[in-house]
Amino acid sequence: MLISGVQKFTLLDFPLKTACIVFTPGCNFRCPYCYNSDFVVPEKIEKIKDIFIPEDIFFNFLKTRIGFLDGVVISGGEPTLQIDLIEFIKKIKDFNYKIKLDTNGTNFEVVKKIIDEKLIDYIAMDIKAPIEKYKDVVSVKVDTNIILKTIEFIKNSNINYEFRTTVVKEQLSIEDLNGIGRIISGANKYYLQKFRNNNETLNVEFKDKTTYSDLEFKDICSYIKNNFNIGVCDFR
Repeated sequence: MLISGVQKFTLLDFPLKTACIVFTPGCNFRCPYCYNSDFVVPEKIEKIKDIFIPEDIFFNFLKTRIGFLDGVVISGGEPTLQIDLIEFIKKIKDFNYKIKLDTNGTNFEVVKKIIDEKLIDYIAMDIKAPIEKYKDVVSVKVDTNIILKTIEFIKNSNINYEFRTTVVKEQLSIEDLNGIGRIISGANKYYLQKFRNNNETLNVEFKDKTTYSDLEFKDICSYIKNNFNIGVCDFR
């Protein structure tokens, strides 16, 4: 398993759990607002692979945190690209940690297997855009039928889950966000994530982009929740 980094503690990324985050390199999207470009673009990954964290070092760390941490968040990049992800998850489960997986939903069969085998306790899927704008936002061709299939599978599973969207105002209009509400209609949880501009975005031009105000987000969430039967709609 390739581990590009570890955040040793978080109270924010796994609901109601103390956790660490393990990051995996590589992604099949090229979202211009991504701030993890060193772990996304192959040529950048190649330059830093010598500082990746060996599995045994990571698991030694987990041993020391038993009783202090509740869970492990597996994030990326896109973790489902890792061919040994399932075995990695099983090793973590051997320590009796709860596991949350972050994914963009493009690898339906992997997500299905992981959920069917009850290997994780929580899943967060990024919904990048309304279906008709997916390619524009992620900057690559994408089979949106798979995106829709993964959404429906997660919604109808028994796992705790959330959908979320990183919102760049210049990319996603209010109607676009309503469009996302339509495709996740009936979901338990949906979060709008504020785009936070910095100088490390994959597309340097995005360091000057903006997001909506708190008041605008509040109004958008209220509309989505009330019109698309969303259990929880909030922004962060």
